[in-house]
Amino acid sequence: MQTVTLNNGVEMPLLGFGVYQIPAGDTERAVSEALAAGYRLLDTAAAYGNEEAVGRAIGSSGIPREELFVTTKLWVQDAPAEDNTKRAFETSLDKLGLDHLDLYLMHQPFGDVYGQWRAMEALNREGTARAIGVANFYPDRLIDLIVNNEITPAVNQVETHPFFQRADYQALMREHGVQIQSWGGFAEGRNDLFANPLLAEIGKEYGKSVAQVVLRWLTQRGVVAIPKSVRAERMAENIDVFGFRLTDEQMARIATLDTGGSLFFDHRDPEMVTRLAGHRLDG
Repeated sequence: MQTVTLNNGVEMPLLGFGVYQIPAGDTERAVSEALAAGYRLLDTAAAYGNEEAVGRAIGSSGIPREELFVTTKLWVQDAPAEDNTKRAFETSLDKLGLDHLDLYLMHQPFGDVYGQWRAMEALNREGTARAIGVANFYPDRLIDLIVNNEITPAVNQVETHPFFQRADYQALMREHGVQIQSWGGFAEGRNDLFANPLLAEIGKEYGKSVAQVVLRWLTQRGVVAIPKSVRAERMAENIDVFGFRLTDEQMARIATLDTGGSLFFDHRDPEMVTRLAGHRLDG
């Protein structure tokens, strides 16, 4: 497994396993199969409702904790944000059955972002969160957070796939020492991604699937990817992407698929801001 080095020196696998939209009842089995397939980066979130199942799979795996890279995410907290962030972190740790996280992300750029970030900075200094970062931050919000706080986010997890490639934003993040991570790397199959003729043609040259071409394209760009699957054979296929390399010409052809916009929703849309910023998790 290839890795990237975050801005505080922590090593992060370039390819991991995500559990978004995997029902809690299926998550333990899926994560156990992913670990057996060789994944060591696991990505979950308080909002996914499956942290406990992820924790059970970790506990029963027999894999030494130091070999795993576990990420979870903080949902929007009520005031006082600093105190509630610390409580939310402890709740996530307890559900996961861990004594520390490798990466703790602020899931949404809403609420008292600064209060939440101050608490996350404290967790990072204490060592219970080895690295801290954000998710779904657009450039203006990311730069504002960087220039007004002590610790620069190590990671920004954003929608990134062949139809929304974020190349310019990746360059800006790199300039500020922030690692880009993809969510929705397969665009959830939208725009008929898995039947895309360009991606299929490239895959045929290597005897690889469209999914493998997409993951090779992401990781070759230095984008951390976290594909999800509930099928063991797909998990094995998705992690088998380091034995070939796309040419510059193929990378350029894939670049022509970029639409420049989200296939899901815009975090700057007032209706979406109202919905996400106002939602609270039970408990």
